[in-house]
Amino acid sequence: MTDHDEDGNEGDELTYADTGVDIEASEDATAALLEAFGSDLTTEYAGLLDIGDRYLALATDGVGTKLLVAEAIEDFSTIGIDCIAMNVNDLVAAGVEPVAFVDYLAIDEPDDALTNEIGEGLAVGLEQADLTLLGGETAVMPEVVTGFDLAGTCAGLAGKDEIFDGEAEVGDALVGFPSNGIHSNGLTLAREAVTRDHEYAEPFPLNPEVSIGEELLRPTRIYTDLLEPMHDHDVRAAAHVTGGGWTNLSRMGERRYVIDDPLPAQPIFEFVQEEGAVSDEEMHRTFNMGTGFVVALPEERAESLVAETDGQLIGRVEEGDAVEIRGLSLS
Repeated sequence: MTDHDEDGNEGDELTYADTGVDIEASEDATAALLEAFGSDLTTEYAGLLDIGDRYLALATDGVGTKLLVAEAIEDFSTIGIDCIAMNVNDLVAAGVEPVAFVDYLAIDEPDDALTNEIGEGLAVGLEQADLTLLGGETAVMPEVVTGFDLAGTCAGLAGKDEIFDGEAEVGDALVGFPSNGIHSNGLTLAREAVTRDHEYAEPFPLNPEVSIGEELLRPTRIYTDLLEPMHDHDVRAAAHVTGGGWTNLSRMGERRYVIDDPLPAQPIFEFVQEEGAVSDEEMHRTFNMGTGFVVALPEERAESLVAETDGQLIGRVEEGDAVEIRGLSLS
């Protein structure tokens, strides 16, 4: 990636906060909300309810401003997949098997074509994740919503010994799994960057077979296929690389995560960085940069996990408190 801090374009350099999204402030607000309710979450990614011999887990999430790209090019066929993925991947990061899903669509006016396309995407996501749709709600609220919003809640089940410890240990290996692209985080920054001098309908310069909008809409990868091999290879902790980018690794515990062989970033990240004059650090604090999921496990189990999946050994866990990647130190 290119560092724009030294090219004289400081005045044009975009950050996520500049576009109205302050990750740190958002996390503080979420923590305050949980504290107000006296919540005692048992994992970084899902709430757990003890139901006897196992846990019932719940996760909830939406698609975010990726919806605005879908609206701009009038293609709603994949955002249902994103809605499923953003929920099930959080459960997977806790070691939980997703089993059922409900969706919530808020819209300013009825639109059969829109809802049908969203439904088609949800169906694809449900099949990929091997989930059952238990129901959903479509709320028409013209005084509250402009356009539409899509979110969902996923329920999962896990045996008492299947929940990941959630704490990486010094000496552990780090295995990373490829993303499909931007996924469903950082789109506020990406949209602002790419529309400075381009339209969504224009061919994507680094792959003219698709438009810029289509490239941004590549659906979030669903990682449920990793559950069995992760349990089989004694994974201690996992990180779903979403909002906050590579700083998500700190959710596996206060350690130094050294990434010395990262997976390659897809061309869309280069394009966003160049068009928005975004610094390397901001890119890695905002986007997955080619890696959508990371696990920490005993070093002796890493090679066999890689052999059974499409993962790659990307680094190691040391004493400290930072994420070291591509010459950056994120904390």
